[in-house]
Amino acid sequence: MKDITIGQYYPTNSIIHNLDPRVKLFGTMILIISLFITNSFLSYLLVGLALCLTIRLSKIPLKTLLQGLKAIFILLLISVSFNLFLTDGKVLVQFFIFKITDEGIRRALFIAIRLAFLVIGTSIMTLTTTPNDLSDALEKSFHFLTRFRVPVHEIAMMMSIALRFIPILMEETDKIMKAQKSRGADFESKGLMNKAKALIPLLVPLFVSAIRRAVDLANAMEARCYRGGNGRTKMKPLHYKKADKYTYGIYVVYLIAVIAIDWGLSAIPALQIFHI
Repeated sequence: MKDITIGQYYPTNSIIHNLDPRVKLFGTMILIISLFITNSFLSYLLVGLALCLTIRLSKIPLKTLLQGLKAIFILLLISVSFNLFLTDGKVLVQFFIFKITDEGIRRALFIAIRLAFLVIGTSIMTLTTTPNDLSDALEKSFHFLTRFRVPVHEIAMMMSIALRFIPILMEETDKIMKAQKSRGADFESKGLMNKAKALIPLLVPLFVSAIRRAVDLANAMEARCYRGGNGRTKMKPLHYKKADKYTYGIYVVYLIAVIAIDWGLSAIPALQIFHI
């Protein structure tokens, strides 16, 4: 659980940390869009270079970002396996009912890269943005939905609280595990059933603690007369700087470049070898 980077904040002074949270939220959306519309090696190379530059500017250790990939290892393994063995194409290796094709290898590679870039990109946003700033960015960016009676403030508040609770619950889980180990609990036993049974003395107190924290938070908010976002003001209102406006332009140029590269490779027959 210590490898989970979503919801954690890495405090340091960098260009990415000093950007407006709305800019980082928009940049993450642009990254997600570019990952799902691109279908070529060169486009993914451009995405990788953009991520490397962002990591460099954020001053976040690469080891910290790569730790987040451990949390999705099972999901990554399942996705890669399905694409590797269940994709039609020229058969390279076959054993029993499973077969590995050239198209399967290409698709499995693209899926692995896409998921890794997706986790790293979203981790950069949460590691460089505090939960309060992220909540303000969500509320400001989607404020227009209030015209359609969408509770934007409440949704942003819930997401902010959820992000705050991730590191708290991780710390609570570590404390409970150490306490249960001191009482003789065995969390290292082999076998699926034994591991499931070992989780019972961990999950029950964890759920009780989480519910107690939620109730305490609700009582504290009610005691402070919290009634939603109507009429509330911000202690630190968000304001755009020159760097934020330039960054918006960089995001747009980046997306156009990704689309142009992908379209050019699909339109020119001689370059379709770089396509999926």
